[in-house]
Amino acid sequence: MTGHPHHPAPKARGGAPAASWLPYAPEAHTRFPLVMLGLREDQVAEEGGRAAADAVDALAGILDGPRPPAGYRALPAHPWQLELVGGRREVREAFADGRLLRLGPTRLPVWPTASVRTVYAPGPEGDLFAKFSLDVRITNDVRRLWRHDLLKLRRTDSAVEAGFADLRRRTGSGAVWLADRGYRTAAFAFEELAVLVRDGLRTGVAAGAVPLLSAALAEGYPGSPLETASDPAGWWRAYLRHVVPPVLDLFARHGIVLEAHLQNCLVAVDGRGMPVQALFRDAEGVKLPGDMPREGAWQRLVYCLVVNHLAEVGGALAERHPGAAGGVWPAVREELLRCAAEHGLPEIGELLAAPALPAKTNLLLRWTRADGADARYLPLPNPLRGE
Repeated sequence: MTGHPHHPAPKARGGAPAASWLPYAPEAHTRFPLVMLGLREDQVAEEGGRAAADAVDALAGILDGPRPPAGYRALPAHPWQLELVGGRREVREAFADGRLLRLGPTRLPVWPTASVRTVYAPGPEGDLFAKFSLDVRITNDVRRLWRHDLLKLRRTDSAVEAGFADLRRRTGSGAVWLADRGYRTAAFAFEELAVLVRDGLRTGVAAGAVPLLSAALAEGYPGSPLETASDPAGWWRAYLRHVVPPVLDLFARHGIVLEAHLQNCLVAVDGRGMPVQALFRDAEGVKLPGDMPREGAWQRLVYCLVVNHLAEVGGALAERHPGAAGGVWPAVREELLRCAAEHGLPEIGELLAAPALPAKTNLLLRWTRADGADARYLPLPNPLRGE
């Protein structure tokens, strides 16, 4: 649930009493309906083509919500965000002059996910994720769908989808990218009322496997396969074999940096609890070639994959299975060396010889109210360093 198990204030919400956000909090095991709005067609701003438009419209069907009248398009809204922005002049005037209609709540609920602003909509015929703006500082950043991120969404997502398709074609990998299909919003409240639709789990997860959030494995819960593994070393090697190669392959072959931290990765396990597949998500955090210098891109990859992700899951494994603790980092090193041999990435050799890893100053970001893009890093002793 926290995403940063060792952060002093993980998932801290700023600027509001607990009573305002508990109804929408994943840690409260809550469910809630979305509010369906009707947006006049001449006020619609959207991108993603027919697939995205159909997915936004499908939410009303999945959740059994009210449909818009003729001349309007469905615009799902997070009830908390609607409370936060409903009194703003541009939104208030749109309701008053009929550009925006409040159609009512959906009959069926959504489940908030670990990021709080993204919700899961399950349905008998299909499932979707929907990501909303929330004008609230959560952990470090204000969680708004910023215009500049939305406008580059399709370019980024298409590049990542192509990279995963190439990976599967060349290697037979079962790794999956949960595509961000597109968005819909109101021209007069572009960021405030935006909703982004993402692929659900049912079409991508391997048959018979159960997808688990990596953050949940790191934090632990009753019955977690990390805790119940009869062969923890074998479990860890399988985990690494599915999570690490896709991240390094996309960087080596396409220059793409996935934001492969704990909340953006799911690992599917079989009936024995063994990892059999990795799923990745969130185009907003992806960096493409040209977005930043290669050195900075590699630093971001190492922080997300190694420091935020593998260190947390590996640390949890060592805590639950002390006898396997000594093999956690040698196994990571072995997997990295295997990938280096396949891709010839010079950065991997440098990583394994470096005295320190980049650790993001998450708490400083919150204190200074800095944008996440302005993250700073401090050196962390490198457990991968060879003798």
